[in-house]
Amino acid sequence: MAGDKKVDKKFSRRDFVVGSGTAIAGGAITALSPATQVAAAAESYPLSTAYLVYDSKHCAGCYGCMIACSLVHEGEVSLSLSRIQIHRAVLAEYPLDISINVCRQCPEPLCVKNCPTGAAHVSAANGNIRMIDAEKCIGCETCIKSCPHIPHRTIWNPQTKKSTKCDMCVNTPYYNKKGGIGGSQACVEACPANALKIVNELPSQTDISGYDRNLQPPRKPGGPFGPGAKPKAAKPAPKA
Repeated sequence: MAGDKKVDKKFSRRDFVVGSGTAIAGGAITALSPATQVAAAAESYPLSTAYLVYDSKHCAGCYGCMIACSLVHEGEVSLSLSRIQIHRAVLAEYPLDISINVCRQCPEPLCVKNCPTGAAHVSAANGNIRMIDAEKCIGCETCIKSCPHIPHRTIWNPQTKKSTKCDMCVNTPYYNKKGGIGGSQACVEACPANALKIVNELPSQTDISGYDRNLQPPRKPGGPFGPGAKPKAAKPAPKA
């Protein structure tokens, strides 16, 4: 994984000044309220029109979404290459035993802001999804280091030596359906518990509550038989 890879790099005085300025600016933005942060970010980066939300309480932890993601993007089953990551804490109790980590399509995408080549970008042609252009990626891992979330939502591919991230299935050479805005997403289609969904409105950025939500349909009054209905009595077994 990217977090295990050590990078030996000497920083010049200019690098230090630029990095310090970015950190100060980032601290100033963090001090603002979530609503103010979104408004400020929207001035520079148009908001994405699609967000992947999830229901951790109904996730079965089957890894079906991860398998589907790696298959349609990479053509192979690889949990480490999946752009959605499911982590299971075997010693934790429900509902803390499963955590679902997806790209949040941040209002202020630091991966885009800090990418030196423009590989990480806001795709206007695809509903302002935050994406990575593999052709422009030089494998510097700046986008991974810039991601403020742990685990990082940008994924390192050790085979191609490039970064990847959720693109709402825009670039899926092994998918037999059209992805992207208005299309299908492999992880959503593969989830047997309906614990994944694409929404169009920006989720709350305060914590994970905007992304981790109840996605199950409301139960009908009176259960599956309808309001006031009673299940039919079982017929007596035939006499021998």
